[in-house]
Amino acid sequence: MLDNQTDTPALRDEEGGVRPDFIEAVSEAIDGGNVQALRDLVGDLHEADLGAVIEAIEPDKRPRLVELLGIDFDFTALTEVDDTVREEILEELQPRTVAEGVRELEADDAVAILQDLPSEDRAEILDQLPVMERVALARSLEYPEASAGRRMQTDFIAVPHSWNVGRTIDYMRETAELPERFYEVYVVDDARKFVGAVPLDRLLRSKRPVPIADLMEDERPLIKADQEQEEVARLFQRYNWVAAPVLDTEGRLVGVITFDDVADVIQEEAEEVIKALGGVRPDEELSDRVWYIARSRFNWLLVNLATAFLASSVLGLFEEQLQQMVALAVLAPIVASQGGNATTQTMTVAVRALATRELVDANAKRVILRELLVGFLNGIAFAAITGVAAYVWFKVPGLGIVIGLAMICNLVAAALGGILIPLALHRMKLDPAVASSPFVTTVTDVVGFFSFLAIATVWFGLR
Repeated sequence: MLDNQTDTPALRDEEGGVRPDFIEAVSEAIDGGNVQALRDLVGDLHEADLGAVIEAIEPDKRPRLVELLGIDFDFTALTEVDDTVREEILEELQPRTVAEGVRELEADDAVAILQDLPSEDRAEILDQLPVMERVALARSLEYPEASAGRRMQTDFIAVPHSWNVGRTIDYMRETAELPERFYEVYVVDDARKFVGAVPLDRLLRSKRPVPIADLMEDERPLIKADQEQEEVARLFQRYNWVAAPVLDTEGRLVGVITFDDVADVIQEEAEEVIKALGGVRPDEELSDRVWYIARSRFNWLLVNLATAFLASSVLGLFEEQLQQMVALAVLAPIVASQGGNATTQTMTVAVRALATRELVDANAKRVILRELLVGFLNGIAFAAITGVAAYVWFKVPGLGIVIGLAMICNLVAAALGGILIPLALHRMKLDPAVASSPFVTTVTDVVGFFSFLAIATVWFGLR
């Protein structure tokens, strides 16, 4: 399939994936050092598409692509690739090449590229930049990781509170170096401290003589540069912001965060929670090497193995009963497995609610009671299903009642464990997404095995 306007292959297929023939064409251009062909293929791509191409080609070709394109390479594309891919590319490039590329980026994109580099390499690249740009980037890099200061853009429009609408509009028309996109004009006092914000639509609808101070929104939550990016994202969601000013500890305006930056934060946080629930490190990427991934997953699997031995030890307590009735050995894992599935559902909801601050002290009791009732109702439903199935399978009178009672006990325990354990870990200042999984699984395995075998022992009079 070829592009309608050129003889180059189309980038993406009908499902949105990068086409293999396009990647093959890019690889051939790199191998042959054909700069013009490479520019025709990727020179006009959006940075997100260029990032997809970079990830798809062979690792040894990635730095070569950057070098061949030279000034035509958009370094913003490096913010669209995995951290591992970006670091490997930057390690192969000359500091001067990186510095020239970073100069063309907005501050938040430049910080995203530089922040993961070793301090020596970062300093060498910063030394290649003009003084003003170097100072601005160095200041942004001094803010804590995952903070508003690392995410903000340092280009914004700020005007004195004494100006009127006409003077503000004239200033924007006559000033060459304005941000590429902006949504608000910020008002500051003589000490450059933030006073308020004026949305562009309100500014453009007002008469020229109107004082800018009469239009500004001054009652709004303020974002500090050292504030955690997750808190910033929640403010954007709560108040439907498009942009928000960032202030330093003295209240001075130092940057602005926009909705596209916040969208990245929300996506990253969601990925971290999903990975943590599965026992995967938050920084694991598809591009990581096999040994690194295996080593990072080993410790979590070791913890799960220890908890599995703990759950299996419950079976050892009922060894004689299991020998007397084989059906118990067959059905016990069903009770434990169903509890594990139920507690995973509850735990997922609880962890996400804690991460988004939806689950707080004010509604904790109500949510716990709700999950308890859900577990009880599902326990009754599955007690009936498994009870009938067990009787039909083994034809043992009373076995259906035994597994039904055990199913109710375990699904209630699953509901309580799935909500109480994440809450307890949160109270202890531990990440519930990381630590909950092995504990709640152990609870359901232990309660499932123990309740089923204990009830069976009493019901059938086993010894």
